[in-house]
Amino acid sequence: MNTTIKCIIVDDEPPAIRLLEKYVAKVSFLELVTATTKPLEALQILEKEQIDLVFLDIQMPELSGIQLSKIIHNKTNIIFTTAYPQFALESYELDAVDYLLKPFEFDRFYKAVLKLNEPKTIETTSITDDFLFVKTDGKNNFEKIYTKDIQYIEGLKNYVAIHLENKQIITYNTLKNIEECLPTSMFIKTHKSYIISLAHITKTDSNSAYIQNTDIPIGDTYKKAFFDKIQERKL
Repeated sequence: MNTTIKCIIVDDEPPAIRLLEKYVAKVSFLELVTATTKPLEALQILEKEQIDLVFLDIQMPELSGIQLSKIIHNKTNIIFTTAYPQFALESYELDAVDYLLKPFEFDRFYKAVLKLNEPKTIETTSITDDFLFVKTDGKNNFEKIYTKDIQYIEGLKNYVAIHLENKQIITYNTLKNIEECLPTSMFIKTHKSYIISLAHITKTDSNSAYIQNTDIPIGDTYKKAFFDKIQERKL
């Protein structure tokens, strides 16, 4: 990686800042511009300078990391660093590059910053039409998902949310990679960010497919293929 990535650290805990400074110093393509305990100060820096990446804590006074990220997410990349796992899904929806759960080691930190210029698709293996093995956190951690239980799949930038009836599974992957592993007789893409299960559709209209109370958009590019598939099952 030849491109220098200018970054800042925003965390209200000095020990956490010191650790991140140590990690940043080990990575040749990272250039630390500044570190601050004050979110509002970070916002001023981002307005004045071109910053490529922010290491951002979530629980902070004045302005939370989530609040700050909503202001700056179009200006820079964000890697959340927090001790609170309950914010993971919201961080994915905000298009964060990654979510580092404290305490984290250097290898996990390095894996996160590599995603900026070298995003990796996490391996998803389709064994049969009946189930998939989806890679989750950890080197060899896979979760078995039966395709009949998948209601819809949502692309969240570098992540994918697989929605089941009673839970959702977040995996670092691409929608395209997941789509290639799904049986075409059971699933169809309705939008650049959505793949849905035909079996779980409860109704449709001109612009949406509904799965229980969830409204899934049907993009213009996908309408013909979608409604052709519906016609195959029409009485």
